[in-house]
Parts: sequence; structure tokens; C-alpha cells
Amino acid sequence: MIQALRGMKDILTPQSQKYLYFIENCSRIAQNYGFEYIETPILEETALFRRSVGESSDIVGKEMYQFTDKGKNDVCMRPEGTAGVVRAFIQQKYDRAKVQKKFFYYGPMFRYERPQKGRLREFHQFGVESFNQSNIKEDATIILMLKEMLDFFGIGYKLELNSLGCSECMPPYRDKLVNFLKNQDTICEDCKRRRDTNPIRVLDCKNQKCQDIYTDAPLLIDNLCSTCRGDFEELKAILDRFGIKYTINPKLVRGLDYYNKTAFEFVSDEIGSQSAIAGGGRYDKLVEYLDGKPTSGIGFAMGIERLMDLIVMPKNSREGYYVGALCDEASELCFELAIEMRKSKKVTLNYDKKSLKAHLKNADKQNARYCVCVGEDELAQEKIWVKDLLNKEEKLLAKDDLLG
Repeated sequence: MIQALRGMKDILTPQSQKYLYFIENCSRIAQNYGFEYIETPILEETALFRRSVGESSDIVGKEMYQFTDKGKNDVCMRPEGTAGVVRAFIQQKYDRAKVQKKFFYYGPMFRYERPQKGRLREFHQFGVESFNQSNIKEDATIILMLKEMLDFFGIGYKLELNSLGCSECMPPYRDKLVNFLKNQDTICEDCKRRRDTNPIRVLDCKNQKCQDIYTDAPLLIDNLCSTCRGDFEELKAILDRFGIKYTINPKLVRGLDYYNKTAFEFVSDEIGSQSAIAGGGRYDKLVEYLDGKPTSGIGFAMGIERLMDLIVMPKNSREGYYVGALCDEASELCFELAIEMRKSKKVTLNYDKKSLKAHLKNADKQNARYCVCVGEDELAQEKIWVKDLLNKEEKLLAKDDLLG
């Protein structure tokens, strides 16, 4: 028997209902904030992610689904959403027009890593990206929007903040960190690799021995330039004004190389050791890295599978109609009724002749509000039997009355 590949799963009821509920409401909230939907290809040039995500990241170094296609192109299945949106932004020449654009997206991403609860090789993300708005209020707005989404679904969290500095304060801090790391020979192999490619990423190491060593490491938040420090203080003031609690995490660097200035994560202790449920930050140089004109950017992404077990679904109320025939002669009429009713109503049609008891049982399983049946008596009277399964009322209606 052929089964789904390891780390890849089908999404079926009831999870599919949660998935649609999540997408519909995140999309609604994003649109309320002025974001518009974008869909980018699953397959992109590998160079897009090498240049944006960065060689020092585990994604590029270990996890990409990369191959050469029949046209000898080096391609890979997207491991994250931001780079593709930035590529589309540049391709449409929005960077040259210097327009403000706000996008939201959702869909599958692919990373070859060890499957575990809430972490698959094919997973789904919902994310947003905002371009050409460098005001720190946009950073606060992005965080407020993400908070609103998590609150809507009843998901508990803690917000962690950091600033990763800019091109003015990052280079001298990098030198300090590299000097600190020079004599640290007992750090793990990943940290040794990152020491030479992107030193700040060592602070994100999950190895406890490394973290013990980094207790005395210099921190970027203590070495910010006046502009970055001012922006970070303003961001905290805005969050304070709106009563949003947060913790400063000076070792929060995010897993991708393109971030600068604001970085944030929403974390939960309800999903095991991998506590991040959503995160993002500012990436003011990424458009330039991908050959676009200087353009500021900020966004976030949520791993949907990681949130599935935390989503509180509303109690389903009965809705729609169930239509069934009580005799063979009524089958054609029931078919026609369903076609007409579906123009304005949710309708489930059972094509097979069944007893009234069986149809009522099926209607109940479908959580339908109304059970509609036609048998010999109804055909003779030119009426249709309808039962309201919520208040238990029964009626005989003319066809026009039912369709009206």
C-alpha cells in the first residue's frame, strides 16, 4: 500500500475544518489591516533562498528540497514565504515605484528535517509582509495584528522582543562577538561554522553547553546606535500604551540571516520544547540583497500545524439542508430541488432512496438544520416534507415556498 511520505500528512476532518477556520479568520484580520492576498510559486530558483535566507542558516545548509529540473535549472521547493514575496515585489517593479505594499499569504513550505509533533517536512504557514514603511509604528502594528490573531483563536502566548541593530551598530558588535568566540574551542560544530559566516546566529544555538558559554558573550542590545536604541524604546512605549506584555530576550536572533532591527517571537509552553508559535521582524536590506532598490520591509509567519492543537473552535451550530428521497419516484425531484437550493443555501443531497428514519439519522450526522424529504404522499400532494432539527418542528411546504 502506497502511503504519504515521512513527514508529510493529509489534512482531513476535523483538522481540515480547523485549517479553514484558521485561514479564513487570519485572512479577515489581515485585510482589516489593509493587507492584500498574494500567492507565490512553490518552486523557485535555489539562488533566491541562498541569497536571502543565508548560507549560515540550517535551512540552506541542511534542509532544502533542492534538485536540478529537466531544464538543468537549480531549483528548490520553498522553505519559507518571505523570500518569494520579496522576489515578486521586485519583479513587479514595486521597488522602483517606491509604493507601499502590504501582502498576506498562506500555503505549504518544505524543509527536510526530523519530523516531530507540530513540525513536518511539508508544513503550512500564514504570513504577512509590509514594504516601504520604515516608521517604527509599523513594527508595532505588525505585532498588534499578530496578537489579535492569536487572541481570536484563544491561543496562550508570551511575547519576546529584541533589536538586531543596523548597518551602523552591527559591524562593531560583530567584531566584539568574534573576538569573544575566538578562544571558545568547545562550542558545537554548527556554532564554529556560524562563527565564520554569521556570528550572531551562535546566540540562537539550542545546545545547552554552548548557551552556558554565551552567558558572558557581548549582547547587541547593549551596543545599539542612537537611532536603533530610539526606535526600540519607542516600540516598547507603544506596546506599553496598549497594555501588551513582553519580555526582552537579548539572544533572540531568529533563524534567518536577513533580519535587522526589530525581532520578535510569540512563544508558548503548551506545545513542548519547540516553543515558538509565530515570529518575525524587520528586514530593511533584503530587497537590495535580491537586486532591488533600497526598500524597508517587515513581516511575520506562523506555522499552522504547530497551532492546530491550540485552536479553540466555536461550537458548531446546525446549518444548511439535507435532502433525501423516500421512494424511487422522488429521486429526480430531490435532485432538482438540491440544484435550485444550492444557489443560495448549503445543501447535502443523498442520492439513494432510504427510510425517513435513515434520512433523519444522516441529516443529524451532517449537522444540518433542516431535513427535507419527498415520498409517495408528498408527490401526490405536490408538497415537500421539512423538519427543523433544531426546534423539532415539521411542515409540508410547496416547492416555491421552500425555494423562496
